[in-house]
Amino acid sequence: MLKLFTAIAAIAVASFNPSASSAGTMLASWYGPDFHGRTTANGETYNMYGLTAAHKTLPFGTKLRVCYKSCVDVRINDRGPFIGARELDLSYGAAQAVGLIDPGVASLSVTYLN
Repeated sequence: MLKLFTAIAAIAVASFNPSASSAGTMLASWYGPDFHGRTTANGETYNMYGLTAAHKTLPFGTKLRVCYKSCVDVRINDRGPFIGARELDLSYGAAQAVGLIDPGVASLSVTYLN
């Protein structure tokens, strides 16, 4: 049974291959001080000033270009957000870079980089 699960998981990850031209929008928010220094879902220490993001299902290491008032490249290293229809949780640093701090939640343009 474990071999079957491992094979299915490997196929699912291998089949996820969005091209750099894939683009869309995601409802995003940000997280910061309450999580700074804690362990992320992939085992890293969360740095609120870094350029990272959380997503419920994208593979860890996935790189995205997110744009709101400006653009920044982020790397998925955590899971979430778990509030309503939100799809992406940016680190404080990434949110600050794109201008998301004041609105808190907004629809961002997203391009897959890898």
